[in-house]
Amino acid sequence: MGANRRKAHNDKMTEKEHEVDWLVAGAGAGGMTGAVVAHQLGGSVLLVEKEAVYGGTTAKSGGVAWIPANHRLPEFGIDDSSEDAYQYLHGLIGNSVPAPRIRAYAERASEMLRFMMQHSHVHYTPLPAYMDYYDSVPGYQSGGRSMDPAPIHIRALGAAASSMSRDHYTGLLLPFNVSVVEGRRLQEMDFGAYLLGARLAARYYLDLPARLAKRGDDRLTLGPALVARLRRSLLDRDIPLWLNTPVAELLYENGRVCGARVTREGQPVTVRAKRGVLLCTGGFARNAGLRKQYQPQPSSDRWTAAAPGATGDGIALGEKVDAALGFMGSAWWSPTYLLPDGRSLALISGKSNPGSIMVNRQGRRFTNEAQPYEDVVKDQYASEQRGEGAVPCYLVFDATFREKYTAGHIKPSKITPDSRLPQTYFENGLLSRANTLFELGAQLGMDGHALEQTVADFNHHARLGKDPLFGRGDSLHDRYYADPKVQPNPSLAPLEKGPYYALRCEPGDLDTKGGLLCNEHAQVLDRSGEVIPGLYAAGNASAAVMGDTYPGAGSTIGSAMTFAYIAAQHALGATAKESP
Repeated sequence: MGANRRKAHNDKMTEKEHEVDWLVAGAGAGGMTGAVVAHQLGGSVLLVEKEAVYGGTTAKSGGVAWIPANHRLPEFGIDDSSEDAYQYLHGLIGNSVPAPRIRAYAERASEMLRFMMQHSHVHYTPLPAYMDYYDSVPGYQSGGRSMDPAPIHIRALGAAASSMSRDHYTGLLLPFNVSVVEGRRLQEMDFGAYLLGARLAARYYLDLPARLAKRGDDRLTLGPALVARLRRSLLDRDIPLWLNTPVAELLYENGRVCGARVTREGQPVTVRAKRGVLLCTGGFARNAGLRKQYQPQPSSDRWTAAAPGATGDGIALGEKVDAALGFMGSAWWSPTYLLPDGRSLALISGKSNPGSIMVNRQGRRFTNEAQPYEDVVKDQYASEQRGEGAVPCYLVFDATFREKYTAGHIKPSKITPDSRLPQTYFENGLLSRANTLFELGAQLGMDGHALEQTVADFNHHARLGKDPLFGRGDSLHDRYYADPKVQPNPSLAPLEKGPYYALRCEPGDLDTKGGLLCNEHAQVLDRSGEVIPGLYAAGNASAAVMGDTYPGAGSTIGSAMTFAYIAAQHALGATAKESP
């Protein structure tokens, strides 16, 4: 069963002891889902979180969940099936992940959502215009699998609101929070968008209790809304959540994991878990040592948008009981950029708008900027490995782009002119500005003539609506975050009006994908491929069911919640009849 597996010792008689059916480590979307499901099935549950706040990386995310064949699709006239979803996933992932594990996700994600919407405050609505990322793969769906979490008022949490993670970038771009649908509508910046903005602003400013207390927006959307809805569900059930409680080691007795030793308020506590332990502790994006050991180089734990607690705790715990690892070199990649205060923000949508390109330090394009963010970073690393100097790279845009569109969180100049931007953005190189492309290239340490030639070639084709080098704007995905008013290609327009700008971008991520290898029941496997009884993992603590791919928006949260659900069902011995 593995020489490294530790057997529990009963010589620490002074330790406090606690007994439950189901112990969950990590209070993000996966962990809280696993706790709610086990409780609904009749189990006693304890949820522990090492940080002083709950929410994890989910609270920093968009909260979108990718749920194929979900039960709400018929309301939107969309036909989907779990078999189509399986064909799509398997077509992308191939044999890098066992087929039963892929099929479990394709078939049971919709079951999880129905269960959670019936038995908790979780509520999701399909995004009919948000398509899967790869339209050439059989089983592709043009919309509806990616789902938007419903907003919720933080005052619904009562006293528990004070310990929720609020480290979300909303507030940098707008003072109020917006849903996915609202955010995309505002981006269009037409009359209807201005009306929506006025309504959202009025609601925000008329929320007098929040304004008088000088808080942010108390109407939560995106990832924070999902976190709040799950936390409210725990409160309804009196499921205990112990914050500031890291797991020190797993208990392994009589051939199975039967609990863990945790540290609560500085004191050791032995928690015995009769049905098992679920690890939902996140990835290792904030662990510089593991990144150096496993990830493409150069890398940095500062470039990630993951939560501070994503340091690979589940990996360390699992390895001590001989667990196998997988996909340690992979991540949920996204270009990121560093603010002067050290925060790292993901660049998801701004790279798709017309009048912009990404270049390496040779002044040359290396990618289709509008393609899925994971693929942009993969191309960035490929360019770096060819010796072209793509870490960092630069999003280059002209004055027309600057006037009309956001670049990350930076508002258009018609709202926030350059004079009102923090000068630290320019002083530390986050933003660069020059009157000509040649001067901009010199500022960035590249051949200004090469940058001029790159832009001239791009402009020629952009006027025709074509990108012969990388096919930008050819897919439905490329056009989703683009400008439909620009034709014939809403993602392409020439860069021809100075001054010119450059936003420095790193090969960042939303979190890592590598973790404990699991089967279709979310059971952790050892290095010989055998199940470690009593030990389960979900979310970024587990080796991603998506492998080294990113099928669609919400793949991270959708898979975390689904396999936490599957784990709780398996551990509590639920039958198909007990599931809705």
